[in-house]
Amino acid sequence: MPRNFAGRQKVEMKKVAKQSNLSACFSKRRPNVFKKASELSTVCGVDVVIIVFSPNKERVYSFGAPSVEAVTHRYFGQNRDATTSSTFVRMEELRKAKIEHLTIELTNLLAQLESKKIVGEQLKMIRKENQEKKWWTAPIENLGLEELEQLKPIMSMLKDKVDQRLLALA
Repeated sequence: MPRNFAGRQKVEMKKVAKQSNLSACFSKRRPNVFKKASELSTVCGVDVVIIVFSPNKERVYSFGAPSVEAVTHRYFGQNRDATTSSTFVRMEELRKAKIEHLTIELTNLLAQLESKKIVGEQLKMIRKENQEKKWWTAPIENLGLEELEQLKPIMSMLKDKVDQRLLALA
């Protein structure tokens, strides 16, 4: 009996009814939400805070970039002196510069990786073509001394195998 797999399908957005399924879904998806927030902060250079309560309201999870405290203080205006101080501004500039530098470095590395993949694919195709070529039909007039010296023992082995096969068939 063949099994039908659903694969990755879009999940309808509605609240999960069963409590055990709800807890499992929450614990699986919570890290992904924080990861997306971190990516958003890194790529866009913005400050992010996420506060999430567990389904049973017993635990609180938070994530912040650069930190939960810094962003909430800034949002609520409780830390006006710290945000305007030269030390805070300088640290923030350094953080943003480092993020920008790392983003550029990541982009360069991804481009290098892509070019290496392309070169690898090209080499794979060349190898396949060379394996398919009939090397014994190539004109030997174009070969140099080194190539001929490499070809001689191979041809000798081929001749021996042909002779053995002829003897076996006779």
